[in-house]
Amino acid sequence: MTSTAGLFISFEGIDGAGKSTHVGRLAEAFRASGRNTLLTREPGGTALAEQLRTMILNQPMDPLTEALLIFAARRDHLQGVIAPALARAEVVLCDRFTDATFAYQGHGRGFNLSVLAQLERWVQSMDAQDLIEPELTLWFDLPPQVAAQRLAGARLPDKFEAQPVAFFEKVSAGYAARMEAAPARFARINADQAPEAVWAEVLAAVQARGLLP
Repeated sequence: MTSTAGLFISFEGIDGAGKSTHVGRLAEAFRASGRNTLLTREPGGTALAEQLRTMILNQPMDPLTEALLIFAARRDHLQGVIAPALARAEVVLCDRFTDATFAYQGHGRGFNLSVLAQLERWVQSMDAQDLIEPELTLWFDLPPQVAAQRLAGARLPDKFEAQPVAFFEKVSAGYAARMEAAPARFARINADQAPEAVWAEVLAAVQARGLLP
């Protein structure tokens, strides 16, 4: 359940899908419509969560440790940034959220999905309220082989970006499973096309739900 005071939209997809390009553009559209809009990301979004992000993306660790650190960062992010912004009736645009944890740690790394679901309930239930989760999730769906071509030689990869194509095939399957479980929340964006065509799909998905004029 989302906050009735604000609007929470998440952007999801494998590394190289191009979602980050459109977060700022959607923020500009909401601001032009008169809405106060916050851009944030996961892992990250607070000073503590950004420190944990550096560890998560670069340090070797077992899947449970990785999942615990991600959810610890998420809890701090929710308490310090997301929940207060929603209470102020702001639009929150988040580059990745819990769907990424199920896709990367659950499907990509093969970690126990039931444990992730329990952590989700613990971490995202604020003050005994219903789960805080996005009202809309934009999934930038891109074939892993295409993503690998986009990332090739871009910069020094973190430990996730350096994974083989087979890993990202599992991650993509994880996103598909999350969409199947919550089809009303998800909008699949075909990320394997020109940026303007991708943006047109993003805008259409948001407008179709009455979230933008």
